Amino acid sequence: MAGRDHKGGLPPEWSGVILDSISEGIFTVDRDFRITWFNRAAREITGVPREEALGSYCFEVLRAEVCETACPLKETLRTGKPITGRRVHILKADGTRIPVEIGTALLRGPDGEIAGGVETFRDLSAEEALREAAEGKERLGEMVGRSPAIREVFRLIARMASSDATVLIQGESGTGKELAARAIHDLGPRAASSF
Repeated sequence: MAGRDHKGGLPPEWSGVILDSISEGIFTVDRDFRITWFNRAAREITGVPREEALGSYCFEVLRAEVCETACPLKETLRTGKPITGRRVHILKADGTRIPVEIGTALLRGPDGEIAGGVETFRDLSAEEALREAAEGKERLGEMVGRSPAIREVFRLIARMASSDATVLIQGESGTGKELAARAIHDLGPRAASSF
C-alpha cells in the first residue's frame, strides 16, 4: 500500500507532519536541555518562532516559574519517570503569562540510550477564563478579582495607563505590585516596547 513502509508503519518523514497537526505544544530537548524539535502548536502558544527555539535552552523559550527551581523535564531525566498533568505558568514571547498543563517523558535513541526528553504542554487560558467568569471574577492583565475594591483598582489602572505621568506603586510584599505595573504597561502606549 502506498505511504507505508515494509513493516506496515508510517514513513519516518510523516512524523513531522503528524506532530505539527497536534494542538498541544510539543518540543524535544537533548541531554543539555537544548531544544531539538518544536512543533507548530508550541510556536503558536509561546509566540516563539521555530528557528529561534531550535538550539535554545528550553528555559529560555518557556520561561516558566518552575524552570530554575523544579523543572519537570529535569525531574524526568533524573528519575526516568514521566510527569503528567502538572500545571505551571509560562511567559510568552510578548511577556504575557499564561497557564499551561505539561507532561514530560524520556526520549530514547535507536540504541535505547536516553537521548533527552520530550515535553507536551496545553494552553489553559480559555479554561481559566471560563472558570473565572463562572465565579463572577473580572480580569485585568494577570490580576483577577470580583470585589468592588479590585474593580476600582482596575479602573484606576486603566486611567493611569493612558497617562504619561510617572506612577509609584506601593504595598505590602505579595500584594501584586508587579502585576499592576505590568497591566499599566500593557494597556499603555508603550505596550509594544520592553517592560
